[in-house]
Amino acid sequence: MLELDAVTAGYTPREPVFRGASLTLAPGESVGLLGPSGCGKSTLARVAALLHRPDAGRLVLDGTEVTAWRHRAPREQRTAVGVVFQQPRTAADPRLSLADLIAEPLRATGRKAEAAARVAELAPAVGLTPELLTRRPHAVSDGQLQRACLARALSLRPRWLVCDEMTAMLDASTTAALVAAVESYRRETGAGLLAVGHDRVLLNRWCDRTVEWKDCLRTPGA
Repeated sequence: MLELDAVTAGYTPREPVFRGASLTLAPGESVGLLGPSGCGKSTLARVAALLHRPDAGRLVLDGTEVTAWRHRAPREQRTAVGVVFQQPRTAADPRLSLADLIAEPLRATGRKAEAAARVAELAPAVGLTPELLTRRPHAVSDGQLQRACLARALSLRPRWLVCDEMTAMLDASTTAALVAAVESYRRETGAGLLAVGHDRVLLNRWCDRTVEWKDCLRTPGA
């Protein structure tokens, strides 16, 4: 289970983005978090992905409370969550080929020997050809780069996926392909999903249930 309990978070302690966020995902469940742009849902997604320490509240991951964040978190917790961000250009190292980008988490966790085989497995699953894998980010489209970012998120076989407006910048066909790739992975592994966005139609079609921002979060002053 992934449980966010009464979380308050922001980037300055005296001005939190939100207060009292509570959201629970059961194992294997897909939950859409629906809210307008700028409301703070991406900050909540970063907390769920262990990338942002909250000011208050707690995150419980697979029965264990998270007490350390980012690189200080235990490897077992760090690698349990894969995340895909909205803007692939800011999430990808421009110096790396797409193949190296996908393999980055494997190398960072001492599993370099598995990298080539895992990249070869993931590339067709997300719709990347061998030729595209040799290119760097500047030589591919946003959609192709986001495919590589999704493959990177899947490379360590996470039990949870956090997709933070993953398809907001993409056309309909690429959106459909990426959602299909996520769902294929979830069918194979039983992974849970938190999909953050502002497209109600997409989230309703994609997820088991959709939670509105106002139903799980209390903004400052509310």
